[in-house]
This record gives sequence, C-alpha cells and structure tokens, in this order.
Amino acid sequence: MRRFDDEDLTGAEFRECDLSRARLIGVVMQDVEIDGLVTDLVVNGVEVMPYVEAELDRRHPVRLLIRSDEPADLREAWRQLRKAWAATTDRVGSMPEGSEDVGVDGEWSMVETLRHLVFVHDSWFRRCVLGLTEPFTALGLATPFVPDQERLGLDTSARPGLDEVLTVRGRQASEIEAWLAEVTPEQLAKPAPVPDDDRWPPYAKGRSVRQCLGTVLNEEREHHGFCERDLDKLSRRRTP
Repeated sequence: MRRFDDEDLTGAEFRECDLSRARLIGVVMQDVEIDGLVTDLVVNGVEVMPYVEAELDRRHPVRLLIRSDEPADLREAWRQLRKAWAATTDRVGSMPEGSEDVGVDGEWSMVETLRHLVFVHDSWFRRCVLGLTEPFTALGLATPFVPDQERLGLDTSARPGLDEVLTVRGRQASEIEAWLAEVTPEQLAKPAPVPDDDRWPPYAKGRSVRQCLGTVLNEEREHHGFCERDLDKLSRRRTP
C-alpha cells in the first residue's frame, strides 16, 4: 500500500488506476471530477452512490431500459442509443472539418471511440452472445491492456475515416437489431456461449447472455456520453 502524507496533488490525473479501498483523510477536494466504475463511495460518513445512481437514472432514463430483462425494453434501449449516435454524427458533420479526428484532454476522438465500439461488438456480442470465433474486425480499436491484438485480427496501424467506420457500425447494428427482434427472456437468461479459448474477453465466462448484451449497451451509452462531452469542449475551444 502506498501512503501519501502532506503532499500537494493539485492537478494530478489518475488514468486507468485501481483505487479500491483507498482512504482519503483530512483532504481538501475542490473542483474534482471522478469518472469510472465507482461503488460504495462514502463521503464524510455518507454513502453517496445511491444518490448518484438515482440522479443518473433521472437524467438518462435509457439506463433503466438497459437494466431490464424484457426484450421489448432492450429493443427500445437499442433504438434510443442508435438515435443518439445518429444525432451526434449529424452534429460533428456541422462542425469544422476534421473535428471527428480530434481528441480532447488525452481522450479518444469520435472516430477512435466508434472504432472501440466496433471492438466491443465483436468482443461481447459476436463472441459472447452469438458464440462466434471469427477474427475481429480489423479497424476495431482495443484498449492498450488487451493482449495479442494482432492475433485477434486487429490492425493496430489502421487509420480509417469516419465514413468507413460508420459503414461497419451500420452492419453491426443490423446484426443486433435482427437478434433482438427474435430473442426471448429464456434465451437472455441462458449462460453465454463464450468460445472455449483464450481470446478476449477472458472474464466473460460464467456470465449470462443478458449480462453480455448489457455490456454492449452500457458501452454504447457511456462512450456516447464521453463523445458528446468532448465535442462540447471542442466547440467551446473553437468559439471566439
């Protein structure tokens, strides 16, 4: 365990860090932003995450649909997510040329974000929901900690444009829509048919079909929020 005593961490950035069981005692925290998988967060003796989750559900009702076990709710969640991404695509088209390739504050650009969702689809839908063993889409973008990316079929040197990525995304969306149109609650509750090999994602085994689909939907929602956040920042920076 590392201990920090009387240190000035003003402006520090913790990225992809595990802060589980961290204790912050007698600290000063002003203008702080926390973004990640946060549970059991106690601030000044108050467990705050139930309030945070309730507020997020109020702001983003699609979260409730994503958590549902009913196929009709999941279909509606997917429809809303696709509609949101379509609006964001229209938005970036009205921004200065090349905006889709600009990252903000070290985050992925819009194109990179969409490429990551291509990878998420191959990982959590095609492999874990459908049980397929085909190579991943070459232009998909994985996070750096995913091992053996070239063996998965990813082209780590790929630099596709927005239209190329959107074409792949459209094909993947049709795949999910066709599956959702026929799926039953019983099928959702079954164990996910994760192929018995050592390819990504290794921690999917033992999950249900519903849980693996939930990962796809949550990734779509969360990364859409990240993308909109960064386009907002980019627009403010470019406004005189």
